[in-house]
Amino acid sequence: MGLLDNLKAKLAPAKGKVSHLAQQHGGKIEHGLDKAAKVVDEKTKGKYSDKIQTGTGKAKHAMDRLAHKEDGGTTPPTDVPPSPPAS
Repeated sequence: MGLLDNLKAKLAPAKGKVSHLAQQHGGKIEHGLDKAAKVVDEKTKGKYSDKIQTGTGKAKHAMDRLAHKEDGGTTPPTDVPPSPPAS
């Protein structure tokens, strides 16, 4: 087993926990990103607005990937039981 394999094996539980936290607190995280972007944009007097928006968008996209939102909801959250099929 190589170094990378060992690292992946040790980080797997952390990735699951981070994913769960991203699902649970996604709205708060996005709000914080927006708030931080606004403050930075004000401090730089709008000089880097496009770069700030790009960075904020990338951060939100990464957070969505962590929360597994990107796959269209096909992966149910682990703490919610699946709903019964509609008849």
